[in-house]
Formats: sequence, structure tokens, C-alpha cells
Amino acid sequence: MAMSSVLKQAADIRSFLVDLRRELHREPEIGLTLPLTQAKVLRALDGLPLEVSTGTDLSSVVAVLRGEGGDRTASSPRPVVLLRGDMDALPVTEATGLPFSSSITGVMHACGHDLHTAMLVGAAHLLCRLRSELIGDVIFMFQPGEESWNGAQVMIDEGVLGAAGPLPVASLALHVFTGIGERGTFFTKPGTIMAASDQLHVTVIGTGGHGSTPHLARDPVTAVADMVSALQTTVTRRFDIFDPVVITVGLLHAGTKANVIPEQARFEATVRTFSSQARQTVQRIVGPMLQAVAESHGVDVGVDWVPGYPTTVNAAAETQLIEETVAGLFGEGRLDLMNSPLAGAEDYSRILEKVPGVFVGLGTTPAGQSGDPAPFNHSAHAQFDDTVLPDGAALYAAWALSRLDLESRRRTLSPVSG
Repeated sequence: MAMSSVLKQAADIRSFLVDLRRELHREPEIGLTLPLTQAKVLRALDGLPLEVSTGTDLSSVVAVLRGEGGDRTASSPRPVVLLRGDMDALPVTEATGLPFSSSITGVMHACGHDLHTAMLVGAAHLLCRLRSELIGDVIFMFQPGEESWNGAQVMIDEGVLGAAGPLPVASLALHVFTGIGERGTFFTKPGTIMAASDQLHVTVIGTGGHGSTPHLARDPVTAVADMVSALQTTVTRRFDIFDPVVITVGLLHAGTKANVIPEQARFEATVRTFSSQARQTVQRIVGPMLQAVAESHGVDVGVDWVPGYPTTVNAAAETQLIEETVAGLFGEGRLDLMNSPLAGAEDYSRILEKVPGVFVGLGTTPAGQSGDPAPFNHSAHAQFDDTVLPDGAALYAAWALSRLDLESRRRTLSPVSG
């Protein structure tokens, strides 16, 4: 397989990919139910030699391409790889002023998932053209509900990993970023690349009263204030700085009037960790610590730990292959190896718990927006340069071809039974 051929064919469909991305951007949808998005993806795949299915409990699209390369008469199952692209948007009112801005009030593709969808459609078109070179099968996973809806797990439960028969030997997900990374540059790292994300919901119940006589009440507000401070002290005194923990209180609510001590107060926090050990330790120690603070104030506390996404962990071997694939496609200098993981979280981590793979970032900051800094993902002002779409589609396709070829050669050297 000539890398130059993949790049040329990706360039040939540039206009198609840009038009699709902008069509998706105009009509963003939130959560697990994305009927408009699903319909656009199905139209974009129509006519290709794919086995296409849709989800039951979510508006997913799963497409399987059966490769025609190699020995198709072998008795053992042919290898399978999985390519994932998420499709959902965010509850953000767009403020970019772009001519293809969201037409749906309060909803925006502020995290670039419209680009992911278009790139994965592009990869399907490229690999269908290169089907005779494909030594195995490819699952294209178009996923709703990444933004805190756990869509990857729903698709796993509905059988995406077995869509082609055998479990995939490897997987790849691309994610665009604006405001960080050079435009057109890919970035990744072996090991943990994104944090685990959980939530802490805390309710403190005291005894209300008059603000002038706090000694006759049990004030939940002062208890909550101590709890928030104690959480930050816990982070700095109970955890290794080289295995960091981030606890951010993003919601705090109490009371109705300045001179009324309320009956209760509550807060919610996001908890980010970068190892399973740190994640388990936070969950173990936070409840007793908050209980001790509550007892010192004479109030009651309820603590709910809400599990979120686990850490996103890249397999070292798959990361190495991505480095080689990027270099083969684009030459040296187009991939940066990160020193540290990102504190964001990803439900692609659900796939990586079952299938080794790699999560790769792609810089899409528009020219002229690189300073001061440019608005980051999730901002109402976030913009993503869609000239990178052919490069993303090409990387998906080239990696699939290379990974299946590698797996085929491994099996030839060490045959597996059917």
C-alpha cells in the first residue's frame, strides 16, 4: 500500500468532507438520540460495500467493511480493527458567527465531533476504494453520547465489538482540538493520555434559623465551606504530586436570603485522576473525611460518588504504529509525543478497556487564532479548521491498512486456530 495513494485519494474527497462536516455543524444534536446526524451519516455511506446497522437504544451507526486482500480461503478468522468517531454536540449557544453556524438554539458542535464524523466517513470511502489491499475487516463505529452520556458503553452492550465477528485486535480514535496544538499536527502518548472523570455529590443537612443567632441553629453553609477547603487540602496532602488528583467544585447552592440560615446546603464536584490507584483512593477517603467535618459542625452529610469514565490508556505498541503511520503518510515532524496526559476524559476509554488501541489528537486551530489564546474546545467561540479533514481520514485509513497487514504477518509467523 502506497501512502501517497491514500493521501491523493483523501485529497480528492476534500470538498465532500468539508460539505458534510458543515452540514453536520448546522444541525447539531445532543445525547444518545441523534436522528438528523444518523440520517446524514447513512446518506454519506450509501452505495458503499458496507454491512450497515443502527442502534436500538441510541442513534448509532455501525458499518463493517470486509477486506478482499490476502488469503480469503484460510480457515482461521480474519483480523478485525475498529475505527471510532463520536457524533454528539453540546448544550452551548454558538457565538462564532460562521456562515454554517448552528441553526439549533442552545446546541453547538463545540468539541469538534462533526469533524470526527466526517473524517470517519472519509475513511470508509477511502478503505472501500482500497478494499483489495485490506487484509482483514474494519468496523466503523459512529457513536452518539460521548459528552457524559456513556454512549460507548451502550454501543458495547449492543454488540459493536462483535459486529464483524471476532473481537477487534486494535482500535483507533481521532479527536480534534482547537486552542492547543499546531494546526495539522497530530499528538499522542503511550500510557495514560486522558484522566478518569467521576463526580462527587454532597448534601449537608443542618438546622435552619435566623442569621442573627447562628448559635441557635446548625449552619450547613459553614460546614460546606470547610468541606470544600478540606477537599483541596486532601489533594495536596494525601496524594503523590507525580500521580495528581484534581477536585473542582463546580456547583454550590444554599439558602434563599441573606439573614436566613438554611436547613441544607449542597455541592457537586468533578474528580479527575490519572491512575486506577489514585481513583480508588479518592473514593475510599473522601466520604469519611467529609463525615468528620460534618460531625465537627454538628450536621449530617450525605455523600454520593457518581462513577464516570475511566482513564484513557494507549497501548504502547499501537502508539508506536501510529508514529510510524504518521511519518509514512506525512513525513517527520507531523506528530508530537506529549509529556503529560490531558485532564479531560473520554468514553473511548470503555473501548480501550477491552481492545488495545490509541487515542490521537489533531490540532485544528484556525490560522490567525493561535494567540492570546484561541478559544478552546467547549467554548461558544471555538472554531475548528476543517482543511485537516482529508489528513484525518487518511490517517484512519492508512492505520487500518497497516494494522491489518501487521496482524496478518504475525499470524503467518504464529498461526492461530479458528
